[in-house]
Formats: sequence, structure tokens, C-alpha cells
Amino acid sequence: MKKNMESDKKTDVPENSILPTRSTIVRSNKNDGSIELVFSPDDLEVRADLFPPIGSGEPITNDYVRSLLEKCNIVYGIDWDTLGRVMMECNLNRKCIRDVIIARGDAPADEITEYFEINPHLREGMGASSRGAVNPAGQGGRIDYRAYSPFFIVKQGQVLARIRPRKTGREGKNVHGAAIPYQVIEPEGVTGGENTRFDGKFILSGINGQLLENDGVLSVNNSLVIKGPVGYGTGNIIFPGDVIIDGPVSDGFKIYSGGSVTIKQTFDVTDANIRGDLCVAGGIIGRGRGLVKVGGILRTKFIENCRVACRKSVIVDSEIINSRVFTMENLEMGDKGMILGGDIYAIQGVRTGSVGKKRSKASRIHCGIDFTLQQEKEKNNNLLRILTAKITRLRELLANEDPPEQNPPEKRARIEELLHRIEKEREKTAARISELMGAINVCYDAVVEISGEVLPGTLIEICQIALFVTETLRRVRIRLDRANGKLVRENL
Repeated sequence: MKKNMESDKKTDVPENSILPTRSTIVRSNKNDGSIELVFSPDDLEVRADLFPPIGSGEPITNDYVRSLLEKCNIVYGIDWDTLGRVMMECNLNRKCIRDVIIARGDAPADEITEYFEINPHLREGMGASSRGAVNPAGQGGRIDYRAYSPFFIVKQGQVLARIRPRKTGREGKNVHGAAIPYQVIEPEGVTGGENTRFDGKFILSGINGQLLENDGVLSVNNSLVIKGPVGYGTGNIIFPGDVIIDGPVSDGFKIYSGGSVTIKQTFDVTDANIRGDLCVAGGIIGRGRGLVKVGGILRTKFIENCRVACRKSVIVDSEIINSRVFTMENLEMGDKGMILGGDIYAIQGVRTGSVGKKRSKASRIHCGIDFTLQQEKEKNNNLLRILTAKITRLRELLANEDPPEQNPPEKRARIEELLHRIEKEREKTAARISELMGAINVCYDAVVEISGEVLPGTLIEICQIALFVTETLRRVRIRLDRANGKLVRENL
């Protein structure tokens, strides 16, 4: 052998079981053909380099190969077809052939224990959230980073993880015929935590909320807590439960919540739709285009240049400036509250400190009416005016005495048919307006109380009966005298 045979004899392994890394059997004549073997570290594979005979040297023979394999204890996975082919090629063409796999064992198959694997789609989504924003506009579109959110939201009943059954292990065998034991692998799966449930082979979300993973435990949080501001770092906030925001909300970002929202600083609103209550410690700024819809109570320091619609009461500490505020209950502002311009629609009434300011826009207060029906009535009034204009125009066309060739009978028939259809629509619209007129007034006990001053130019309306203030009023309560059909003033 080219490998030191004396070192092989020093081991405790019998000579027939020698497992060399590289081995060559050399004939007595150095010009004879020979083979050098290379074993893989785990003895699962044997590669051979074949060297042809030189001059009158002996070729590589089958006896030579068997002797080599026996010497190296290669007894399993021998590829005799490949060996025969490369031997012939080496001997006939008198060229070296290298790196030929002549024997290959069987690798063991590891046993994998049963575990819960997180839903791959969720893993991809959570990974994208942690890596950064994607392009919501698609390939080649403009990226709207406000549509990116680092929070991963799941729905009730959504699959969070699924069980991976146990995979049975299998022993392997190396080229020496020795068994290779398999390993038992216990993957780091996930378990269900708060607001999750097990359903057979799945872990499901028990509620709508934010999915969190902490040390392999999946949980769904029914509230979203944002420690800083809302901006490009958070994107738009769209969450099915309660939202708590420690910092301010920047202009241009939307907030949609299926619960209540608490904002501990200023709310620079663009678009907000909140099913529960809204509490803003720093005030609401709308910049003339902001829209806030609240399904519960609204509490804030001030409202400025904004449109607010609220199903329950609106409570404002200081000012409402050039805004339109709609509430199905009361507007409560206290003795320091000021209404400076804009429109207030409060079904049950208004309590504030003062209304109006010199050189500011006029303020208008509407109470006792269902503003949703009022808006529908205004919409139908606009439609009625459009329909009336169309009817007038069609009647003018019919009254035109053009010659028959310019105004044929079939054209007049089409105009008459259209006129009839529009007249029917106008009648229907007028009937709806009449119906709304009788339903708009919903709270005859509504009261407007001002503990300070009401400046001239202010309009106060209760159940569609108006009072236009022409001189300053102080500490006054205004209510409806339904019997006489007018508004009366009472000193506080």
C-alpha cells in the first residue's frame, strides 16, 4: 500500500477491518495499474482514482479490485457496473480516471418527534413585518408606506399552528456494512397561550386581535398598545379591539378600531372610525378635512377644524373651533368651554361656557333633531331641485312646435315617456321629504345652556325653530316652548 501499512498494524482493529481514509494497492511492478481510494468522513461513500499501467505494466484486474475492497473492508453498496466500466476505460485508453463513486452506503433517517408548527403563511407575514415595508401598490406601483403595519392581526378561528406528526427514524449502513444509528430530533415547536384554543390538530385564535410570539408561545392580544407615536413606523392602525397610543398621531394616518381608542397626546386626524369610546388627552386637529366617527363617548381637550360624528355624548374641555360636531346625545363643555364657529348638532342639548367671539365665524347650534334624517332630507331636497329642472326642460321640448321632420312622433314619445318617469320619481322624493319632516324632531326637551356669553350672529335652533342672536346674551338657558312654537330664554 501507498498508505503506511505499519501504522495500520499498530491499531487494535484486525487487518481485514482496516478503514483507511486513502488507500492504494501497488503491484510488485511499479508500472502496473493501480487504484487509490478516498473515504468520506462517515464512511458512507468511497471515491476512486484509477491510474493506468505504464509500458509493459499489468492492467487493473478484477482480482486486484476484489483484493483492494477486501483489504479496505468495503462490503456494502459496491457499484460493480461503474467499476467495470471505468476499469476498461482506464486500461484501454491508458488515461487516469478520477473521483469515481464506486460504493455508497445508506444514510440514516432521523426520527422527528411530534410538534406544533406555526402556520407558514403567518410566519411569512410576521417575517415581512419585522423586515420592513412591502409595496402595497404592487410591482412598479408607488409605495404607500402608510399602508405598512408592523402589527400582525388575526381573526377569530384562524389557524395559528398545526401539528406535525412523529416521523419514524431509520438506521443507516456504511460501506463496511456497519449500522449507523439515527438521531431523535425534538424541534422547537410552538404552544398556545392566551386567547388561543386547541382543536384536534390545530391551534386556533380564540379572538380577533394581535398575534404575538414569545419564546415559542403564541398568544392573541385583544388590545394594541403603541408605546410611541403613530407615523411611518407604525403605518395606519387597523385593529379589531382596543387601542392605546402613548404618543401623538401624525397627519395622514388612519385609525380604525373595533373597540375603544385612547390617545395620550394630540390627535392630528385624517380619518378615524372607532366603534367604542375615543379619549384624546391632547385635543383633535382636523386641518379642515379630518373626519372622526365614534360609536361611543368622545372625550377630548379641544376640537379644531374637524368633522366629528358621535353616537353618544361629546365632552370637550376647552374649545370647538370651526368644526362640525354631530352627537346623538349631549355636547358637554363646562364653564370654560367655547364654541367658535362651525355647526353643532346635539340631539339632547348643549352645555358650554360661551358661544362666539369677535371677528370669528358665526356659530350655529342645532338641537332636538335627528341630524341623520336632516341630512337625508337635505339630500332629497337637492334631488327634488334637479328633478324639477329636468321636468321643466322636457316640457319645453314638448311645447316646441318644430316641423315633423325635426321633431318626429317617435322622438316625442320617448320624451313623454322620460317625462312621466321623472315626474313619478319627483312625487316619490317629495313624499319622502314630507315623511322626514314629521320625523326629524325627536327631542322637544332639548336645552341649550350657556354659563358665559352668547355673541351676536349666533344661530340657535331647537326642533327646527330658530333663534338668531342679535345682542349679547349672558348666563342663559334656551328651551322650546312647544305650545307657542317658539324658543324662550331663561336666566341661569
